[in-house]
Amino acid sequence: MHKHIMNRMRALLTAGKLRWRRRKFLFRAYRKRRQLKVLVDRTGQIRPKNILALSTVRDEIVRLPYFLEYYRKLGVQHFLFVDNNSSDGTTEYLKAQPDVSLWSTDHSYKLARFGVDWLTWLQIKYGHDHWCLTVDADEILVYPHCDTRPLSQLTKWLDETNRRSFGATMIDMYPKGKLNANIYKAGDDPFAILAWFDAFNYVVQRKSDLQCLWLQGGVRFRHFFKDSPERAPTLNKIPLVKWSRRYAYVNSTHSILPRRLNHVYDEDGVEKVTGVLLHTKFLHIVAEKSREERRRREHFANSDLYDAYYESLSENPNFWDRDSYAYRDWHQLVELRLMSQGDWR
Repeated sequence: MHKHIMNRMRALLTAGKLRWRRRKFLFRAYRKRRQLKVLVDRTGQIRPKNILALSTVRDEIVRLPYFLEYYRKLGVQHFLFVDNNSSDGTTEYLKAQPDVSLWSTDHSYKLARFGVDWLTWLQIKYGHDHWCLTVDADEILVYPHCDTRPLSQLTKWLDETNRRSFGATMIDMYPKGKLNANIYKAGDDPFAILAWFDAFNYVVQRKSDLQCLWLQGGVRFRHFFKDSPERAPTLNKIPLVKWSRRYAYVNSTHSILPRRLNHVYDEDGVEKVTGVLLHTKFLHIVAEKSREERRRREHFANSDLYDAYYESLSENPNFWDRDSYAYRDWHQLVELRLMSQGDWR
């Protein structure tokens, strides 16, 4: 009985700390709203049941044409972008898109919790009671039946089954050969080049405080972080959420509060439907971008620890080996247990 009471007290203490943490994140977003300057506001187009996509971008003119075309076809009705001081034409391109609202800022991406504070404010203001897809420009969502069922069918089913969040595993896609061997042209299918991935070297642990999974692995784990696996990129994400102005992401889209929204994987033997974010980081532009990221030191909390990582990327490595898998479709990802159909048939 004493042990039960102590466990109950610890659980209540943890829940209380997380409530205060969530309120702190929401207050941060409220304060950081002053860092955003509206460039184009088309939010008047947003209708009650529209699916929204939100993203922070910097110099993504090469990826954006495919990104927008893909998500429009999937059923996103409005895009909300924060442009973090682009200089490659990204700003002008997004301003010209009829379904885009755009804000700009030249403030620190890192000090805005890697852009999360800015997007949280937009989610508070525009995303309440909408299904919101929060993704980077190099993340392409795949889910069961995505070739025949738009996002609206998935979100309708999630609504009907009382689920407000949808989990996905990020998978790094890469070419066969040197990263700069094939030149990608804006608007082309990136997976004609980034056609390969690692299928089996993934490790997972459960975080008891946030009640979420913590997944690492893939090609970056294999190639860069074998000797320091704890520093490997985190691959579990919760990109799709039926938003409430009381919600807040904790660390990018890896976890969210309230923590019940992190329950997006198997529970008590019940398999839930999940997706995959195909990661297009390793196009030929990665060498130049890595040099810029290393110079700015805005992408990791302890940037000095990742100098060797950036240096290796700048040298255009070849990630492919005989255990690499050629990407086929969502059926293959289900067969490999990298995502699940769950009970959505």
